[in-house]
Amino acid sequence: MDFLIALAALCFLMFVAYRGFSVILFAPIAAMGAVFLTDPHAVPAAFTNLFMVKMVGFAQLYFPVFLLGAVFGKVIELSGFAKSIVATIIRVVGKEQAMLAIVLVCAVLTYGGVSLFVVVFAAYPFAAELFRAGDIPKRLIPGTIALGAFSFTMDALPFTPQIQNIIPTTYFKTTTGAAPILGVIGAIFILVCGMSYLEWQKRRARANGEGYGEGHINEPAPVDTTHLPSPWIAFLPLIVVFVLNIILGGFPPGIPGLIDWAYGASYDLKLAMDHAIPTPVQPIRAVWAVEGALLTGIILVFLLAFRTVSKTFAEGSKAAVAGALLAAMNTATEYGFGGVIASLPGFLAIRDALGAIPNPLVREAVTVTSLAGITGSASGGMSIALAAMSKDFIEAANAVGIPMQVLHRVAAMASGGMDTLPHNGAVITLLAVTGLTHRESYKDIFAVTILKTAAVFVIIGVYEFSGLY
Repeated sequence: MDFLIALAALCFLMFVAYRGFSVILFAPIAAMGAVFLTDPHAVPAAFTNLFMVKMVGFAQLYFPVFLLGAVFGKVIELSGFAKSIVATIIRVVGKEQAMLAIVLVCAVLTYGGVSLFVVVFAAYPFAAELFRAGDIPKRLIPGTIALGAFSFTMDALPFTPQIQNIIPTTYFKTTTGAAPILGVIGAIFILVCGMSYLEWQKRRARANGEGYGEGHINEPAPVDTTHLPSPWIAFLPLIVVFVLNIILGGFPPGIPGLIDWAYGASYDLKLAMDHAIPTPVQPIRAVWAVEGALLTGIILVFLLAFRTVSKTFAEGSKAAVAGALLAAMNTATEYGFGGVIASLPGFLAIRDALGAIPNPLVREAVTVTSLAGITGSASGGMSIALAAMSKDFIEAANAVGIPMQVLHRVAAMASGGMDTLPHNGAVITLLAVTGLTHRESYKDIFAVTILKTAAVFVIIGVYEFSGLY
């Protein structure tokens, strides 16, 4: 019975997310419902001292990352830098390689720190124009954008500043550059297989006489590429964010970053207080590094394009803050939900069942990707999994000598794959922006993103065979 209560709470959360209801509202309802069925007397204490503590703890650590990432993406958009970057990459790759050009556009923007949602809005008008000119079916645009923005640059490539690559750092005391060899191998696997799939779909459509199509909705106006900022200037903030993230956080093989040099393992906050507040630095240095890099990137955009950005920053920043709040609170409530579920007797059965998987890396991958699929969120599913079972993963890895860097990369990559089920927020946004439906385009989104789940087991095999990471 205890097992069924925990399972029912997870299924209920999946159902409400699939139906489009707010996870912020229903995650605590699902958690407290499970507590009520287990011990009705414990509900108030579980809500105050477990759910809220976990939720607030997540927001304390990661909300600045969500906020700075959203603002950075917005100023890149407002400055015209995003358009310049997209136009430059398309010019270099060539309009005849429409799919590859759009994939690389999305990859560069997300790897440079621009939020996924901003990338969708920035890339779609160019994608529509290229696909129309090449007579490629419009229904393939969402899959193309998803491959570039929602896959290998989100959590596979080392040093990506996306939240999915940041969350594992606080559990495994790693940097965002953890397991760079495995990350690059996984990224190449996803890119090659994803592009092969998209090109195969294009050839099939052409053989069947299918072109771009007519009567589409949300068709963008022709893109005006005159008077764009210089690409040398436009790329600079992305490069600065990437480089500064490494300089501040350090490089995986043990080369310390500026944060290590400045603060050491711990810092005692004193100011004018009568007692010091100790701050362990190692678990959060990667978070500080990304925050510092994004903040510097925002300031740099203002310095380079103050006149342009300042005209619309007031309204643009409101939209960025609203998006950051929604994304952070969605994930934080899922994290609180995971903390509650992990405390229930029924979760012990789930943990024991997963513990029967002998390989610690496979166990971690299955756990993370399953919970990401249930919640429809890569960061949410990973947060639940690591909140509940990170200690088990670490103990099992230590027992057989698996480095924490490998645990980090496996968790990050496993979070993105099954998360793109139909109720995923990014999927719904992507389809809404492009004016397409799940029936028309979802299978291609799923096909190119599920490759990440396969890639996780590829890198596990590479590590087991070679020991490289």
